[in-house]
Amino acid sequence: MGGVGAGSGALVTGGAGDIGRAVARRLVNAGRPVWVADVDAEAARECAARLGPAAAALELDLARADSIEAAAGEVAGRISALVHCAGVAIVDPFLDSEISDWDLMFQVNLRGPMQLTQRLLPALQEADAARLVFVASDGARAGASGETAYAASKSGLFGFAKSLAREVARHRVTVNVVCPGPIDGHMVAHTMARHPETLTALAKAIPLKRLGHPDEVASLIAWLASPEASYITGQLISVSGGITMQ
Repeated sequence: MGGVGAGSGALVTGGAGDIGRAVARRLVNAGRPVWVADVDAEAARECAARLGPAAAALELDLARADSIEAAAGEVAGRISALVHCAGVAIVDPFLDSEISDWDLMFQVNLRGPMQLTQRLLPALQEADAARLVFVASDGARAGASGETAYAASKSGLFGFAKSLAREVARHRVTVNVVCPGPIDGHMVAHTMARHPETLTALAKAIPLKRLGHPDEVASLIAWLASPEASYITGQLISVSGGITMQ
């Protein structure tokens, strides 16, 4: 990561995923060093290699405290933006859902991001106007059949982010949440394979009548992580083709 300023980087969790890759690419194109963090270490390395010398891979398993601590130790003091794209979605009717699946989703989607944020926050507060962006789900805002536990885990980010935004505002740190709707990619493909009828019904309910593209979400996330978004904090912003309107 030569040629970049200390503390100017960004950590993108779930960086090898569809949205994470798109975010990392936009941040690198904007001239920022990026750590591509993912539980799939090989995919993270491949993604970082494609992005060039401004990107580095980082193995991160949000279900393991030691992995969170190791990742935080690698980037603390070197980043001014933390983007949480990592997530797990297991879609089942509530009565068919397994408590072990609930536990995994709450750990990866909520508790893990909270742990990583807490570990990195002291250094972020010392950075120059740091940015925190959490990726949740519009299903958590509007409700979605088959996503009860997933929506519950993601909606926990709403209260966390808004409360944290109030705590850290005096440090010029902003905290926002982006809520994608159905996005064309691996997560949607996995859902379709298990429950094709659920996605078909959901697609019909989208006012724009199509799935979103990862870049359509990444463009907003990258902007919220930039200096230009200096007066926006504590907000939940949907990128969902109109599923949620306010």
